[in-house]
Amino acid sequence: MSTKILRLNKAGLPVNWLSREETATLMVKDLIVWSLGKTLVEMRGGYTRLGKRSVLRLPTIVACDGKIHKGNFDPPLENKILFRRDKNMCLYCGEKFGIQSLSRDHVKPLSKGGKDVWTNVVTSCLRCNNRKADRNPEEANMKLLAIPFIPNQHEFLYLSNHNVLSDQMEFLSARFSGRLNLS
Repeated sequence: MSTKILRLNKAGLPVNWLSREETATLMVKDLIVWSLGKTLVEMRGGYTRLGKRSVLRLPTIVACDGKIHKGNFDPPLENKILFRRDKNMCLYCGEKFGIQSLSRDHVKPLSKGGKDVWTNVVTSCLRCNNRKADRNPEEANMKLLAIPFIPNQHEFLYLSNHNVLSDQMEFLSARFSGRLNLS
């Protein structure tokens, strides 16, 4: 089963995705402070002396105790997450492509002082990336169809998992910035 369990900190901010086994370990160590969502899976264990079998019911969302880190969330920039942010669409020609036909384009080229950061990169098809070359979109007479943005914690966790369950999606999407259009 590839379905993951959403891990939150005790303040309710998403932290990462857990496997069933990782979640079960947190449960038996009594490190889960609260949970939300439906039961994803029941894990059955051994029998007690009285013949009663142990059962762990793993919810889809768990909050764990621990230190709450304050400060800005800085999501790692990865092509697969960038392509999902931009819906596998070239932000120059507007066409959708398979992942093998996409590339990361720097709106302001690195050679001209641009940085490899979320706000300077977009998904581009190979044809448009070659056409734009080492120029700004204006210099290449190409229009940028959307403004690149940094996903917040909730958006990043959604983008990093291809199998988000409905109650996890409901929890995460409540805090989307509005820039991540899911339609």
